[in-house]
Amino acid sequence: MGLHRRLNLLSNLLIFASFVLFANHFTLTYGKSNGTLHLDVTPINHDLYHTSGALLEEIESLVHRHPDKLSIEKVSSKNKGYEAQMTVVTYRQKWKESDDRTKLRILLTFGQHARELITTELALRLLSILSEEQFLPNVDRSTLNRTLDRLIIKVVPVENLNGRKRVEDGELCERRNGRGVDLNRNWSVDWGKKEKDYDPYEENPGPAPFSEPESQIMRKLSVSFEPHIWVNVHSGMEALFMPYDHKNTTPDGIPYQIMKSMLDDLNHFYLRDHCLVGSGGASVGYLAHGTATDYMYDIARVPMAFTFEIYGDLKASSKDCFRMFNPIDITSFNRVLNDWSAAFFQMFSIGVQQMDGVQSKAIASRFDNWVSIDDYLNGYLMHRKSRYAKKMEVLDLGLQEIRAYFRLFLLSSVLLLFMFCSRISKSTRPIVSGMSL
Repeated sequence: MGLHRRLNLLSNLLIFASFVLFANHFTLTYGKSNGTLHLDVTPINHDLYHTSGALLEEIESLVHRHPDKLSIEKVSSKNKGYEAQMTVVTYRQKWKESDDRTKLRILLTFGQHARELITTELALRLLSILSEEQFLPNVDRSTLNRTLDRLIIKVVPVENLNGRKRVEDGELCERRNGRGVDLNRNWSVDWGKKEKDYDPYEENPGPAPFSEPESQIMRKLSVSFEPHIWVNVHSGMEALFMPYDHKNTTPDGIPYQIMKSMLDDLNHFYLRDHCLVGSGGASVGYLAHGTATDYMYDIARVPMAFTFEIYGDLKASSKDCFRMFNPIDITSFNRVLNDWSAAFFQMFSIGVQQMDGVQSKAIASRFDNWVSIDDYLNGYLMHRKSRYAKKMEVLDLGLQEIRAYFRLFLLSSVLLLFMFCSRISKSTRPIVSGMSL
């Protein structure tokens, strides 16, 4: 090989090596999000954050160490070749008690949006406190246990596991599930409506309400568990939201007053008045259609339905999603988990107090369970079996009443026939003579 050819080959090798080094540097410096590369993207801090697999393994170990308080189940659902699995942890102090209907039932879900890793860390922290492996500062444990004895809590620590895996693979701005649907737009209340600034990447509602296995699992869980309190935990800002998301209003009357009072208490005493408080539709600056919280309040009839936004870096670039939705230093990380853990346990306490108040009023008045004819005609038949989406149809109730009347009719007919036959047997001769005329 001539000297000239050798020099050309060496030059080409140097150019190729330089390109490889540049490409590696570009990837490390810019990062990957939404399938594109962006400048100064903050990577996941694995010193603070678990992978989804490690987090769920730690939760399973926690449950196995505390079978007297915690139980775990894994629920799967599949639709058109797409499958989702969800871990559900149940906390109950006294498993042997048969009358769970007297307890306050609370349903908490975390990680509905894949990029919001801090929410799943809060789920782990709450379960650790419930199992007494971690403790809330300045809280008397005996007092706390008296509150917890009145509760059943179901926790979904990672609702959107498939989407979370995409984030862990480098798509740091991904919020949707494994096939590109926003799970918080896939519920049936006002589903599919699109605002002028609709972004399909951010808000794709799917082809139909409850098209996604994750939403199907959560709906079934809400129907079977019938929670009194529902909290959907997110990040991106600091806020305590009540319904509604799809319109710029809040519930009327006493329900609004109860929810607003609770949220104001949490914000002032535990969250340093940092949070927006009100309806999501009125506070965020845009309306959201097909959300889980609106469904829980309007359809599942959960008395207190909330969305908690536990962290947000409003100064972060819109392309720097990990920083925008998750604290990146240990001080902020611990502050978020400590403050919001305290707020959640205060919410548990307030919920028990409100339940006691409702029960006291019911005992004080014998007439609380009376139903007026107006209530009856305006839908009481539709709800008297259950407030939680297991409604008996009016037709079913009507058929039951018809069957009851029919049974009464048959019984009366049998009695009348028996009386008639008895009378015939006592007066046979006159009847016969009459027939012979």
